[in-house]
Amino acid sequence: MTKLPVVRDHMDRHVATLRPETSILDAVGFLLEKKVTGAPVVDKAGRLVGIVTEKDCLRLVAAGIGGDLPRGTVADIMTQNPETIPPDMDVYYVAGLFLVRPFRRFPVVEDGRLVGAITRFDILRVIQANLSLVP
Repeated sequence: MTKLPVVRDHMDRHVATLRPETSILDAVGFLLEKKVTGAPVVDKAGRLVGIVTEKDCLRLVAAGIGGDLPRGTVADIMTQNPETIPPDMDVYYVAGLFLVRPFRRFPVVEDGRLVGAITRFDILRVIQANLSLVP
């Protein structure tokens, strides 16, 4: 019997993260520099405390056009307690989650700590690689 591929084997282990105390403007610069559409927010112990997306930042930056630049920190705009997945979840189950959730990525958490992230693109790559295994 073929073992189902699991998230741990296909996730990105080197995830660019933000801290809650990072300024909103620095977060915008960070997302642009890293060319990512969002980033997990972790505390000093590496525990996931939120997630911030380009949409969160755009909302504030757009509101400040012609006026004051946005003030505050990532903690002020992040989504707290984001939905996460464990590293031992099979990727086909995650594919189903992506079909019913509006997310582009899921943070992967083990024992409360961020250990990686997996994207829709990652899942698609796994499915394509495994199509050759189907008779």
